[in-house]
Amino acid sequence: MRYPAWKYVLIVLIALVSIIYSLPNLYPDEPALQVSGANAGITTDKSVLERAEAGLKAAGIPFHGSEVQAKGVLLRVETADAQLKAQDVLKRALGDSYVVALNLAPTTPSWLLAIGAKPMKLGLDLRGGVHFLLEVDMAKALELRQETYTSEVKAKLREAKLSYRAVIDIPSGIAIRFESEEDRVKAAELLKPEYREFIFANATREGGMFLDMGFTPEKLKEVTDYAVEQNLTTIRNRVNELGVAESLVQRQGANRIVVQLPGVQDTAEAKRVLGRTATLEFRFVDWDNGGVAPESGIAPPGTEIYPFDKMGGAPVLLQKKKIVTGERVVGAQSGFDEFSNAQVNITLDSRGGRMMADATRDNVGKQMAVLFVEHKQRTRLVTGLDGKVTEVREPYVEKTVINRATVQSMLGSQFRITGLDSPGEGAELALLLRAGALAAPMYFVEERTIGPSLGQENIDKGLMSTLVGFSLVAVFMVVFYRVFGIVANIGLLMNVAMLVAVMSALGAALSLPGIAGIVLTVGMAVDANVLIYERIREELRAGASPHHAIIAGYDRAFITIIDAHVTTLIVSVILFAVGTGPIKGFAVTLSIGIICSLFSALTVTRAVVQIIYGGRRVDRLSI
Repeated sequence: MRYPAWKYVLIVLIALVSIIYSLPNLYPDEPALQVSGANAGITTDKSVLERAEAGLKAAGIPFHGSEVQAKGVLLRVETADAQLKAQDVLKRALGDSYVVALNLAPTTPSWLLAIGAKPMKLGLDLRGGVHFLLEVDMAKALELRQETYTSEVKAKLREAKLSYRAVIDIPSGIAIRFESEEDRVKAAELLKPEYREFIFANATREGGMFLDMGFTPEKLKEVTDYAVEQNLTTIRNRVNELGVAESLVQRQGANRIVVQLPGVQDTAEAKRVLGRTATLEFRFVDWDNGGVAPESGIAPPGTEIYPFDKMGGAPVLLQKKKIVTGERVVGAQSGFDEFSNAQVNITLDSRGGRMMADATRDNVGKQMAVLFVEHKQRTRLVTGLDGKVTEVREPYVEKTVINRATVQSMLGSQFRITGLDSPGEGAELALLLRAGALAAPMYFVEERTIGPSLGQENIDKGLMSTLVGFSLVAVFMVVFYRVFGIVANIGLLMNVAMLVAVMSALGAALSLPGIAGIVLTVGMAVDANVLIYERIREELRAGASPHHAIIAGYDRAFITIIDAHVTTLIVSVILFAVGTGPIKGFAVTLSIGIICSLFSALTVTRAVVQIIYGGRRVDRLSI
């Protein structure tokens, strides 16, 4: 019996690495609060930390380990109850300019973090995740669709040279006002064939003749469903951009979306990015007035006034007509210009490129502005007559000019936005545009993390099931295979250590289904050892020597073990490909476990057997 020395070295190295990278899992996370700016342009420095600390001290909430990090301020508290109380206190102390998010802070020693050893992320059913419930503003979704139809109908009437007084919004539709019955009849004949999603009706009110165009029930349902489905797609894209593993994004009811992000450390960034209903509008600066807003604050007809902080707060006068909106953006990458200032490179779709080209072809030398449109939500505390304090949410729209520049030549599908405050602002703007625009604003209805009692209970039950399963298997192996049973148990320990180390290194989230995958992995590893040991017994019964029986047992069981593990691996890959959420967690754990099981069963146990029986003469085996 001989065994290559390099295999011993390989086993020792893998064992050391597995132990080191498994150690962080012995240090549990603790509750904390993370404070970051409401957008990437707002910085969180020591002054913000001092304000937060003062607020917690005034409220009598104990905290420790407060620090300023790259993406915000972190304050650690003792319990989950203190965490919830501290969140309310900090929201009042810091205002709407900052996002206060629940978080879990690691307690891993710095020397482990220095070598990249981090604890394994736990799924939302265990601990370490965040749960958001968002509500889609259906009224705004309908309003946006009405705006689109209003523009289209005006263009159709102008093309047909039909005169009309106005196109206005009415509940669940639009209405066109005419001066004469003849124009109303001609307009109905023109529009009915093209807009079958409307119910047309003549109406007389306010001394005028109207052609009402009301959405059919089917169209109303389509608008609401589209808003939710589009927001679902956009949220999934944003979650992917955040790099969250095993996330859950699904619809709940008619107009709500549930987002679960297990293992998230930067919950403030997640909340800020997921909830932002941001898009862009490209408009020309009103050249008739030089883009300068009148002192009266009243915009001339066909123009609107918007703030522009980069000009010392001087407002900018823009034309009402939009050239292109963010819906036409298909690509966005942040970078730097020739002066090392932040910029975002924009790519439009084909229609957007044509619209931009048509608008800029005859307007070279004039200024174009980029208007950043964001739907936000204010929260304020209201004390009722009964003395009970309730939180009231007030949605509002914030529009700011982030860039104005002279058109040097005709633009097309690709151009850039400059004048951003920081690389962080550019990266966040690119992320929002790249992930897609939300079809309607969304507001946070609920935010919570899994409480420590539920999470710890699940962890304890999962660990207990693993320990019981492992212990029963270990006892079974020792009783039936004696010394070889002890060897198999050493391989099992090595298998679990490698599995935990790999999952920690990959950043995979462990959930209850993942724990089930670990238990199944233990069974698969034992099955491989049983195949080897039974083959060794067969060789001994056939009269082979102990050394020959060991060699033959491992060699002849090799193909069978490979077949069994590969077929199981194929099934786990299929589960990962077609499954979602918990199924993926089970498949990931099982896949990693199977690969580790092959190494431990065929290499580790073989090396241990070689150490026990390889260097001496043996008359019988303890098997």
